[in-house]
Amino acid sequence: MTDHTSSREPRPDFAYPPPPPAYPPPVYPPTAHRRARKPVGLIAAVAITAALVGGGASALVRELTGGSPAPAGTGSVTGTSVSRSSKGTVAGVAQAVSPSIVEISATTGSGESTGSGVIITSGGEIVTNNHVISGASEIKVRLSDGRTYTADVVGTDPGKDLALIGLRGASGLKAATLGDSGKVRVGDEVVAIGSPEGLTGTVTSGIVSALDRDVTVAKDEDPGQRRQQRDPDRNQGWPFEFGGQRFNGDTGDSKTTYKAIQTDASLNPGNSGGALIDMNGEIIGINSAMYSPSSATGSTAGSVGLGFAIPIDTVKADLDDLRSGS
Repeated sequence: MTDHTSSREPRPDFAYPPPPPAYPPPVYPPTAHRRARKPVGLIAAVAITAALVGGGASALVRELTGGSPAPAGTGSVTGTSVSRSSKGTVAGVAQAVSPSIVEISATTGSGESTGSGVIITSGGEIVTNNHVISGASEIKVRLSDGRTYTADVVGTDPGKDLALIGLRGASGLKAATLGDSGKVRVGDEVVAIGSPEGLTGTVTSGIVSALDRDVTVAKDEDPGQRRQQRDPDRNQGWPFEFGGQRFNGDTGDSKTTYKAIQTDASLNPGNSGGALIDMNGEIIGINSAMYSPSSATGSTAGSVGLGFAIPIDTVKADLDDLRSGS
């Protein structure tokens, strides 16, 4: 209905009702706004706390505070392939590093022994213990995916119980990341990967229980002793000395002593030459010796939480000499 009141004068006998009072716009106290924003602040605080637990606080804080976004590729730990979601877990370390750990079978005139090794280049350079391949006439290497290669000895250092071997015709292999053993602390969590008793890719975990242990091993192991590692009745480990005592056989007259990382991660015959790994997926040591009481002592054979690894800094310092065939 059209309103015509704007075009005519009001009738004198008609009184329009007074207009409604003009109320000012509502004013809300500041506390109401603060109450409304509290849930958002709480969510942010919870998100930051969760990120701190997961190790990704810095990137999340940048997003929440409007800073620059996290750079591309930060979904994995720098220098490793351990995903951010799996960082700090045994499963994450095992998934990332297992493809770089191999099983080594060394054939001598008196039998065959099994050890482990660590791939350090995509072309098939592998670090292991000297006592794993000492005296071998043939060396076979089995990768985690089942492929098998023949290997040649590149160089050995019996004084450090280290050896470098190379695979024939290998390429595109996943190389392990070598860490910094100088930063290792007692109590750090570690993972050991190797082939104990020929069980390829076995993963165990524990902590670093001591540093700078003086461990003495034979420079050139008696092939007969190495064959005993495959004897399930004796279940002997490789011979070494520690604390003035001899374990797992006689080290003989030709022996060497080095400073070792001690770990309670379970090691057994066949772990020799395998990797001791930190929770970022970096190699911090090459497993080299263990204490395993024999049945003759009345103790149960097997690992009792005393394993030893050559620090990776020792390995890195020796690589040039090993590659030159020294």
